[in-house]
Amino acid sequence: MKLSPDGSVFFVANQGLGGVSVVDAATLKILGFIRTGRGAHGMAISRDTKSLYLTNRLAGTISVIDFSTRTVAKTWDIGGSPDMIQVSPDGTQLWISNRYGTTVSVISTLTGTLIRRIEVGADPHGLAFFPQPGTYSLGQNGVYR
Repeated sequence: MKLSPDGSVFFVANQGLGGVSVVDAATLKILGFIRTGRGAHGMAISRDTKSLYLTNRLAGTISVIDFSTRTVAKTWDIGGSPDMIQVSPDGTQLWISNRYGTTVSVISTLTGTLIRRIEVGADPHGLAFFPQPGTYSLGQNGVYR
């Protein structure tokens, strides 16, 4: 789950439905749903706070959601089982654990192309990269603030 930069809504990954629920932060009412791909799971906010990166674990893709329009702006096919995701301190890279594999993928935030695959061992899950954008992070495994 991630809070929008303006604090008005939560974006909640829903693996079972293959997308993201948009929930009003004040009333906790569901406002809408953004279909992304099978196994919607990990989330990270871009350094400019304009986009939300979302892993689709079973589809092998990354969805880039535009905060202002609440739509999928891009979908990048990276293969494997992308799971937890972090943005590099300079904002140019995404680091993504490959849950049912043995690697961490590093991809460009500009193009979605693979920069490097790093062998790490079986079934990597949580992932941490510091510093994180913003003051608070409503994250899962590997997100410390």
